[in-house]
Amino acid sequence: MSQSNRNLPVVLISGAASGIGLASACQAARTGYQVVGGYYPGDPHDPEQAARQIAAQGAAALMLPLDVSDTPSVERFAATAMERFGRIDAAVANAGILRHAPLATLTDQQWNEMLGVDLAGVVRLFRAAAGQMQAGGSLIAISSIAGAVYGWEEHVHYAAAKAGIIGVCRSLAVELAARQIRCNAVVPGLIETPQSLDPVNSLGPAGLALAAAQVPLGRIGKADDVGQLVTFLLGEQSTYITGQAIVIDGGLTVRMPR
Repeated sequence: MSQSNRNLPVVLISGAASGIGLASACQAARTGYQVVGGYYPGDPHDPEQAARQIAAQGAAALMLPLDVSDTPSVERFAATAMERFGRIDAAVANAGILRHAPLATLTDQQWNEMLGVDLAGVVRLFRAAAGQMQAGGSLIAISSIAGAVYGWEEHVHYAAAKAGIIGVCRSLAVELAARQIRCNAVVPGLIETPQSLDPVNSLGPAGLALAAAQVPLGRIGKADDVGQLVTFLLGEQSTYITGQAIVIDGGLTVRMPR
């Protein structure tokens, strides 16, 4: 961890060891945010390497174990951020899981696990962060075009969770407005991440390559593309934007079917 500075803003980011979470953490650090990143200990990504990447952008970086499906874990995460930095200015709820599950074989356990991480995990992080947050703060949740825009066969639990995030952000935008805390959802399209490259539960490399032809801008998005949008929503240029679900998909969802 690099040296902290209690005069600089602090952002909490779940799922910060890889993909969109890591890209958002690096982008935020580049713009002056100190980063408290959460990582799930069971994941294969190296949190120490992530911390080095974030700190290399010039801001303090602290990586902590975090299970967003567990309320005490989330509360410890936010409390540790306050202990180390003395403030919380923003939170990015990015942690999520993706599992293939046809309706006929979808179990209650699979349903509850998915919503416990991908939807309730957003609420847990926002609840813990907002309770300590500075006036004028920003809450951002990572949704998906699967659920928020499109249906996705054999992923009903994932789509339900990602659609639910939109309702969470719209409601909290209203509830927290008196404290000038904004809440927005980012809705990524086809983005190359460790999750989307999983050929069992997602499209995999071959599926992404085929899907690229359907994107008007002619390419699959990068995690940095989404990280730049997240950083915009953290900053002073977006202080009148709240309760929105902003799609970032290269034009995929507005193209007329061929």
